[in-house]
Amino acid sequence: MHPVKKDVMSKVCELTGKKAMVGNNVSKAMNKTKRKFGANLIKKRFYIVEEDKWITLKLSTSALKTINKKGLPAVVKEARAQGLIK
Repeated sequence: MHPVKKDVMSKVCELTGKKAMVGNNVSKAMNKTKRKFGANLIKKRFYIVEEDKWITLKLSTSALKTINKKGLPAVVKEARAQGLIK
């Protein structure tokens, strides 16, 4: 009997599309083995005043800095124009 697969959220930023990169662990003897560099992601809730609703986004910390710089409405508008969020 096969195990049931659960829906797993991908580890991808919803605004920038950042995801894990692949590289090597390098030992002192220069032996190389494959490894992953995960994206620095956080789950964050935002309140959109114009739409009077809350949205939850999975963001990279660099996207969070962009939101702090440009403002949430501008960033959400850009993301919707690119088709990244609904």
